[in-house]
Amino acid sequence: MIRGLWILISIWLVLPDTQAQTKAELEEKRRKALEEIAYVDNMLQATSREKKESLNELTIIGNKLSLRESVLSGLRQEMRLIEERIGLNSLAIDMMEKDLVVLKRDYRSAVLNSFRVSKGHSETTYVLSARDFNQGYKRLKYLQQAAKFRRRETELIMELKGQIEVARKKQEEDLNRISDLQRREERQKSLLQEEQNKKQKIVKTLSSKEKMLQKELEDKKRIARKIEGEIARLIEEERTKTRKVELSPELKLISDDFAGNKGRLPWPVEKGIITSHFGVQNHPVLKYVTEDNIDIEITSYGDTPVRTVFKGEVARVFAIPGANMAVIIRHGRYLTVYQNLVNIKVKAGDKVETKQEIGRVYNDRDNGNKAILKFMVFDEKMKMDPELWISKKN
Repeated sequence: MIRGLWILISIWLVLPDTQAQTKAELEEKRRKALEEIAYVDNMLQATSREKKESLNELTIIGNKLSLRESVLSGLRQEMRLIEERIGLNSLAIDMMEKDLVVLKRDYRSAVLNSFRVSKGHSETTYVLSARDFNQGYKRLKYLQQAAKFRRRETELIMELKGQIEVARKKQEEDLNRISDLQRREERQKSLLQEEQNKKQKIVKTLSSKEKMLQKELEDKKRIARKIEGEIARLIEEERTKTRKVELSPELKLISDDFAGNKGRLPWPVEKGIITSHFGVQNHPVLKYVTEDNIDIEITSYGDTPVRTVFKGEVARVFAIPGANMAVIIRHGRYLTVYQNLVNIKVKAGDKVETKQEIGRVYNDRDNGNKAILKFMVFDEKMKMDPELWISKKN
């Protein structure tokens, strides 16, 4: 029984370290999610002058819902971890209390046996009353071993009592932590419900504006065709000029560096949230309608500088009627495109460094001062998903 106890205690002492690491990871994830929620709240508050609902606002609230759900998921996961520890602590306390009963019983038996052996006389009398030296020596050794056993039993009893006290204290702390997490969970559930109601209200309003949404979709397709056309023309011009398919050694090196940083490139804006994803996406309002995006949209608000995600050379700067300016930067065989820009600070042929400012995102005062950057990545003419190239967090 005692041996099983110490195995259990060993597990019980090691497990909190593992859970502490997991708990720290969950808390850090929750902290970042709450920071992003705060940023979204600030954005919505800063753009509250906007009187009309829009797809962009709908997407922003959708992002906020996802973040809120991740916070709830983290809270529930942390509660499960603590509940597991509470269960293990309960088992440990139960086993330790049973072993404490056994130890106390053994100790009492040892004391009684020692008393019976000496027949109520002192230990010295018990040794000296032996019939010869050999028996006296054996009696002395027996008394020493019995005393050592009793001391060890006493130490075990005290140690076990201490462990039970520690376990009960941890149990109380964990129960208090569970109560705190449950209160947080209820608060997050309440906020989630409010945000879901707001999202449903916007969807209902936008559903009655089908013609407007169709026009927005057509404008988006027109801009995409314009950009793809400019990229195709750019590539063809360069091939005609050089009459080479192979890249120069310098451009090949830049290509390799760019590819080697996939998933680690900085964001083209310092702060923002992705409100439109690459590829075929279901329209958030129009039923049975999909859109095939060549870009991602990153929404921020106010004055927003745009910066390059990697060193390269400005290949083209051009205007798109009704959609401001676009800049194409070549990184070897790769191209990055930054669209919906104003106040351009570069021109074709300029060498640029990573994070160099190239302009500003157009600040739409009629749309709550939102600044929506459209960002693209191409491998020559092949469209790539920009989210796979930039880092997870900006």
